[in-house]
Amino acid sequence: MSKLNRAEKLAILADAAKYDASCASSGSVKRNSLKTGGIGSTGGMGICHSYAPDGRCISLLKILMTNYCMFDCLYCINRTSSNVRRAAFTVQEIVDLTLDFYKRNYIEGLFLSSGIIRSPDYTMEQLVEVARRLRKNHRFGGYIHLKTIPEADPELLKQAGQYSDRLSINIELPSDSSIAKLAPEKNGKMIRRTMANLNDKISDAKAERKTSRKAPMFAPGGHSTQMIIGADASNDKTILDTSTGLYGAYGLKRIYYSAFSPIPDSPTALPSKAPPVMREHRLYQADWLLRFYGFSVGEILEGGKEGNLDLTIDPKLAWALQNRHLFPINVNRADKENLLRIPGLGVTGTNKILKARRFSALRVQDLEQICQSVKKLLPFITALDWHPGKELDSLSLYNRFKPPPKQLDLFTT
Repeated sequence: MSKLNRAEKLAILADAAKYDASCASSGSVKRNSLKTGGIGSTGGMGICHSYAPDGRCISLLKILMTNYCMFDCLYCINRTSSNVRRAAFTVQEIVDLTLDFYKRNYIEGLFLSSGIIRSPDYTMEQLVEVARRLRKNHRFGGYIHLKTIPEADPELLKQAGQYSDRLSINIELPSDSSIAKLAPEKNGKMIRRTMANLNDKISDAKAERKTSRKAPMFAPGGHSTQMIIGADASNDKTILDTSTGLYGAYGLKRIYYSAFSPIPDSPTALPSKAPPVMREHRLYQADWLLRFYGFSVGEILEGGKEGNLDLTIDPKLAWALQNRHLFPINVNRADKENLLRIPGLGVTGTNKILKARRFSALRVQDLEQICQSVKKLLPFITALDWHPGKELDSLSLYNRFKPPPKQLDLFTT
């Protein structure tokens, strides 16, 4: 390890960090560092892009402090029994790297995680120290996202929240039985207990900030988690049921779904193949429907095979085809809840329709000005000058909207 230079360490530890999907920057705040002579901002462009709700583009340096790990989670390429090239940064190396990258306008923030070395407390102390030095010693006002370790002392997690914009703690797998089988050193109940602790601190800090703007912030971007998909036998219903419970009980900002990727020397307890990438995509779409469109897990998986989402079409369209009796929906009369059920119509488009129809009844031409594309909407709506007529047949619509089969090239056997 000592023979590796900084560039070699960065290559290893940036590559190792790619398996952690729970990296986003929504909810960041401006810390006025420039006004106080500090450095760093969350208001520009960079290399590793994430986007805040207001459209600002946040660039993050995403690395591990080390890919050494004393735990032996079977699905993790950095597990103690894995035969991979190891590297580690010191606290000061990460601080210097973050500042150097910022000054070159490469990044505007840091996402920092780590394998667990010596003990959970020692590792968490190192992560917190990076954030502390950036904030206190260098008055860094950029975005900081720290991965927290549930087994660490709660006081360390409290400090992490004081220096970070967002915290994350990975639930890893959809069920406690899978966690016990594939990540024996981890405990599902402990992870959820830590989530509850973080949620309480975030809520308390927000309440204090309402009464005094001088009250200290605590992870103003909230906290998130990640589930690995396809490493165990959990179907999509189990995954989405778990997600619904986590959102409801612990106030999570986001849940990230990361498709399992087979790793070298993979244990026989794991699948030999990765799940379809489309499954991860469909879960994100379903997650969106749960959070912003008023759907339930039962509705999303209505008609699903063996509790899994249809990989051919998106879950909102699949639900609509299962419930043709509810369509077409009149865009000039339907309430917001029903408008959000129309395939192809999002939250922004729905709000624009509600606003526009206050002045006149909407025609298809009006919808074309409001929505990016009305092609998907037309079979499911009526407007002042439109009715879908015979386009209500579910099978024909399914065939129309499913993607065309891939064409084989001349050299495919």
